[in-house]
Amino acid sequence: MDKPNIVLIHVDQWRADCLSILGHPVVHTPYLDQLATQGVLFTNAYCATPSCIASRASLMTGLTQTSHGRIGYKDGVPWDYKTTLAGEFTKGGYQTQAVGKMHVYPNRNRIGFENVILHDGFLHFARKNGQYGLYDDYSAWLEEQTSYKAGYFDHGISCNSYVARPWDKEEYLHPTNYVTSQSIDFLRKRDPTKPFFLYMSYHRPHPPYDPPSWAFDQYINEDMPEPNVGDWSDKFAYLRNEHSPVAIYDEVDSRTLKRAKAGYYGHMTHIDHQINRFVESLKEYDVDKNTYIVFTSDHGELMGDHNFFRKMVPFEGSAKVPLIISGPIDSKIKRRSQCNELIEMRDIMPTLLDCAGLEIPDVVEGKSLLANAKGAENHLRDYIHGEHTAGPQSSFQWIRSKQYKYLWESGLGIECLFDLEKDPKELNDLSDQKEFSDIFSNHQQLLINELEDRKEGFVKNKKLVTGVNTSPVLFE
Repeated sequence: MDKPNIVLIHVDQWRADCLSILGHPVVHTPYLDQLATQGVLFTNAYCATPSCIASRASLMTGLTQTSHGRIGYKDGVPWDYKTTLAGEFTKGGYQTQAVGKMHVYPNRNRIGFENVILHDGFLHFARKNGQYGLYDDYSAWLEEQTSYKAGYFDHGISCNSYVARPWDKEEYLHPTNYVTSQSIDFLRKRDPTKPFFLYMSYHRPHPPYDPPSWAFDQYINEDMPEPNVGDWSDKFAYLRNEHSPVAIYDEVDSRTLKRAKAGYYGHMTHIDHQINRFVESLKEYDVDKNTYIVFTSDHGELMGDHNFFRKMVPFEGSAKVPLIISGPIDSKIKRRSQCNELIEMRDIMPTLLDCAGLEIPDVVEGKSLLANAKGAENHLRDYIHGEHTAGPQSSFQWIRSKQYKYLWESGLGIECLFDLEKDPKELNDLSDQKEFSDIFSNHQQLLINELEDRKEGFVKNKKLVTGVNTSPVLFE
């Protein structure tokens, strides 16, 4: 068999439970559901550091956050990794193309891709430094398509806001359509003598919540599920930022939250349809029968759960992501199946290389999921250590084992423990219940083991230390 083609569809801020095949009460994703029936749906996939840059670093290097060095959000830090996902495919004889969001630095750093067509979103850092117009291919294209100087920000909705409204231009001008159109154009222009690795990276459903009107209207009159608010959420009330549409923590009125969900879910259905548009194009170009398709997200969106919005914190809505792997019929991918192993973002790189029959570099710390996708009983890990800085003297640290999640906020020493088998919505904190004291201590010790050699000084005399200085980047 010829080497297979690989398509990695990567979306931004899509929480794991927002697939209709998983029984979501509102979201409708028929084409992703179909893709899942043609392959394997991984139900316990996580990003260890749930924000854009750090998660993408794990995706593109196959490394843990402590190895690639990004443990929080910071723009403008060079990407100088010697071994990358795209680089290995390029060296392996693949034609490599990225379309959409990269969020690397410098912005035109191709990190091993032969070609990149770029749309990273609003990009505060590039705008502040007067560089946005140099780097965003979508914005330049948008200006060419319209009779006036169009902008990505014409409708005025912030890129981290829960405010929502329909898209203000024709649908073909939407950045979601742009990524799909450029990806289809790659299929037309590609070298037919080589296999290809295509990275389709959608900026949405990240805010702004501005899907086409038909997608927004599909949800605005739906009965929305209430957010999950745990009995412990007031532990984090010190983060409250009332009446701010970009708040990380706030109690938002039901009308505003309903509009936000209509925008968020509308993005998802819009992307779902555009993915089908691309898949149909694979068939038209007669390459579908020898192509793996992988769908995942860099992190989730809390959307009011526990009064949190956006990402960065370790709760399920933020840290857990969807993951689907679909392969050619002769790939032996087990169709209509699910895998419940604990998966990390760093596992994507070795999995894709394994699918292509390429060697997995020794430096890669992730594990291939291909055997699991074929139905093998392949235990990957006992737990995940995740983290994200939350300020100059604060960090969310967490351990996700098979059944439980333990978290420690290092600034004030806040701790929680959840039984995710019995309480998947994290409504009940077990950290102060005597019957769970051994489980609590065991998970705390796992975290101590992970942090005891860290430069921040999180551990002293075998105990966790609060209030130490933190930085979003370990190596600068």
